[in-house]
Amino acid sequence: MCRSIKTLRPPYAEAVTDQDMHAAALQYVRKVSGFRTPAAHNAAAFNAAVEEIATATARLLESLEVRQQHHHQHEHEHAH
Repeated sequence: MCRSIKTLRPPYAEAVTDQDMHAAALQYVRKVSGFRTPAAHNAAAFNAAVEEIATATARLLESLEVRQQHHHQHEHEHAH
Protein backbone atom coordinates (compact mmCIF):
# COMPACT_ATOMS: atom_id res chain seq x y z
CA MET A 1 0.00 0.00 0.00
CA CYS A 2 2.73 2.47 0.88
CA ARG A 3 6.46 2.51 1.30
CA SER A 4 8.07 2.11 4.67
CA ILE A 5 8.58 5.11 6.90
CA LYS A 6 12.30 5.70 7.33
CA THR A 7 14.03 6.59 10.58
CA LEU A 8 14.58 10.33 10.81
CA ARG A 9 16.92 10.63 13.80
CA PRO A 10 20.72 10.52 13.91
CA PRO A 11 22.71 8.47 13.17
CA TYR A 12 20.22 7.10 10.62
CA ALA A 13 19.55 10.51 9.09
CA GLU A 14 21.79 13.52 9.60
CA ALA A 15 19.90 16.22 7.71
CA VAL A 16 16.13 15.93 8.07
CA THR A 17 13.97 18.40 6.16
CA ASP A 18 10.39 19.51 6.63
CA GLN A 19 9.68 17.56 3.45
CA ASP A 20 11.07 14.37 5.06
CA MET A 21 8.82 14.84 8.11
CA HIS A 22 5.80 15.58 5.91
CA ALA A 23 6.46 12.47 3.80
CA ALA A 24 6.67 10.30 6.94
CA ALA A 25 3.45 11.83 8.29
CA LEU A 26 1.71 11.25 4.97
CA GLN A 27 2.78 7.60 4.93
CA TYR A 28 1.54 7.16 8.50
CA VAL A 29 -1.88 8.69 7.75
CA ARG A 30 -2.19 6.62 4.59
CA LYS A 31 -1.45 3.43 6.51
CA VAL A 32 -3.75 4.22 9.44
CA SER A 33 -6.65 5.46 7.31
CA GLY A 34 -6.32 2.84 4.60
CA PHE A 35 -6.55 5.57 1.94
CA ARG A 36 -3.76 6.47 -0.46
CA THR A 37 -5.76 9.52 -1.49
CA PRO A 38 -8.87 10.46 0.48
CA ALA A 39 -12.24 11.15 -1.07
CA ALA A 40 -13.18 14.82 -1.25
CA HIS A 41 -15.38 14.55 1.85
CA ASN A 42 -12.41 13.19 3.86
CA ALA A 43 -9.67 15.41 2.44
CA ALA A 44 -9.77 18.07 5.17
CA ALA A 45 -9.49 15.52 7.98
CA PHE A 46 -6.78 13.60 6.12
CA ASN A 47 -4.70 16.72 5.42
CA ALA A 48 -5.14 18.05 8.97
CA ALA A 49 -3.90 14.73 10.35
CA VAL A 50 -0.82 14.85 8.11
CA GLU A 51 0.00 18.37 9.30
CA GLU A 52 -0.53 17.51 12.97
CA ILE A 53 1.67 14.43 12.72
CA ALA A 54 4.39 16.32 10.84
CA THR A 55 4.38 18.96 13.60
CA ALA A 56 4.50 16.30 16.32
CA THR A 57 7.36 14.60 14.46
CA ALA A 58 9.35 17.84 14.38
CA ARG A 59 8.78 18.33 18.13
CA LEU A 60 9.85 14.77 18.84
CA LEU A 61 13.03 14.99 16.79
CA GLU A 62 13.95 18.33 18.40
CA SER A 63 13.45 16.83 21.87
CA LEU A 64 15.34 13.57 21.44
CA GLU A 65 18.74 13.23 23.01
CA VAL A 66 20.87 10.76 21.12
CA ARG A 67 23.23 9.62 23.87
CA GLN A 68 25.77 7.81 21.72
CA GLN A 69 26.30 10.91 19.64
CA HIS A 70 26.41 13.11 22.76
CA HIS A 71 28.78 10.68 24.49
CA HIS A 72 31.09 10.57 21.45
CA GLN A 73 31.10 14.37 21.23
CA HIS A 74 31.84 14.61 24.96
CA GLU A 75 34.82 12.22 24.58
CA HIS A 76 36.08 14.32 21.66
CA GLU A 77 35.97 17.47 23.80
CA HIS A 78 38.10 15.81 26.49
CA ALA A 79 40.66 14.64 23.94
CA HIS A 80 41.75 18.22 23.23
